[in-house]
Amino acid sequence: MIIGVLTIELLVPGSNSLKDKRQVVKSLLANIRNKFNVSAAEIDNLDSHRRAGLAFACVCNERPMANRMLDKIIDYIQTNPLCEIGESDIEFL
Repeated sequence: MIIGVLTIELLVPGSNSLKDKRQVVKSLLANIRNKFNVSAAEIDNLDSHRRAGLAFACVCNERPMANRMLDKIIDYIQTNPLCEIGESDIEFL
């Protein structure tokens, strides 16, 4: 059993308030949970209106499968015009 963890620093440049940022982040997390069947949460920069720290976790039988899934999540986020990825990191447990 492999646990893959993806952490992302998300930038929301068009956000002028926490409400704007949370609307983008909440929608993004819900869509990713439904599409990829992973655990997802906002874990950092909760009080910043232009940054968000996100984490995603998946459990797979093989490391390459977990890596592909987490890479697809990165690709999915990059297609969202309302945000961009600052930094990302993938770890396996």
